[in-house]
Amino acid sequence: MTWEVTPPPGRYTQVNEGHRLLDIRRIYVEPAAAELPRGKEILQRFPDAERVEIESHHRIPELYGDEANVARWVRIKTEALVLGVKKSLTARPNGRSSDFIAPSTANGCAMACAYCYVPRRKGYSNPITVFANIDKITGYLARHAGRQGVKPEPNQVDPHAWVYDIGENSDCSVDATVSGNVRDLVGLFRDLPNAKASFATKHVNRDLLGWDPRGRTRVRFSLMPAADAKLLDIRTSPVADRIAAIDDFVEAGYEVHVNFSPVVVRDGWLEDWAELLGHLDDALGPAARAQLAAEVIFLTHNDRLHEVNLGWHPKAEEVLWRPDLQQPKRSQTGGWNVRYRTGHKGRYVTALTDLIADRLPYCTVRYAF
Repeated sequence: MTWEVTPPPGRYTQVNEGHRLLDIRRIYVEPAAAELPRGKEILQRFPDAERVEIESHHRIPELYGDEANVARWVRIKTEALVLGVKKSLTARPNGRSSDFIAPSTANGCAMACAYCYVPRRKGYSNPITVFANIDKITGYLARHAGRQGVKPEPNQVDPHAWVYDIGENSDCSVDATVSGNVRDLVGLFRDLPNAKASFATKHVNRDLLGWDPRGRTRVRFSLMPAADAKLLDIRTSPVADRIAAIDDFVEAGYEVHVNFSPVVVRDGWLEDWAELLGHLDDALGPAARAQLAAEVIFLTHNDRLHEVNLGWHPKAEEVLWRPDLQQPKRSQTGGWNVRYRTGHKGRYVTALTDLIADRLPYCTVRYAF
């Protein structure tokens, strides 16, 4: 990853695949975060950004809860950064993508995927929040992994290691362009004998290739047909670039899996997935094929995110919000989630997993729902 100086002098702007993800002009800062080494490092990286002192990274009225921000959705992601301290450190049991969800070192994202669940939690905007107390987070994880001991038996997550998802609420490949948190986590897990890190990404950050993970970090490249990605994966790396990076990441010492996610049902969806699987099969070398596994996740949408998307990207809702195909279920936060209808969804899952077995017979499907 490279950084260039652009007018006015001293402002650092990320240069990434021909477009700019970040042009940080305002940093909302908790005073305690500004005093920590990682906080100081981040502030020095963006020396000309305006600094706004805040009491809590959770409570920034001009960012969260202001409906007017819908019209500035991408601009806020581009220009704002939040620097805080992670106060609650817990590793939550998971069982699908990982054994545990690690405490976040960041949340929010500079990308703008139309189906992302994080915005509906934060309210109308979700720029990157970075947590500066990385030493406490890595210390907690080292102790937590130590308490687990040897994994007693294989499971669908991993046959030997306890796996910690380090990117539940953000994209670690993008986070690594802002701070050293992700590199610190990769270094931590490299030296843990019984644990691995894991994160899903839609951004190809080749800086990670020099980090020497020694097989202890699993990168899950999220893939979908190009037609869906063009509409839904806003500001992400092209799907072809993600596929092209897989062999390089395997060679650099990462375990690399793929996420087929989210699977969106529409006219011609299965034919487009067949084309994607063929592209993937053509691109992979022997080493990548030998360790490949996949997660298959069909779309879950939300009424509140639907309303937000109508304010900035209504075209996406033509395929995401399909009452003719979906059924509602009350969410824990009081809104409505929508999923493909029971019975029909089972047929969709079977059709896609059968296609994967036919086109990628060496790829283990760890779970599909």
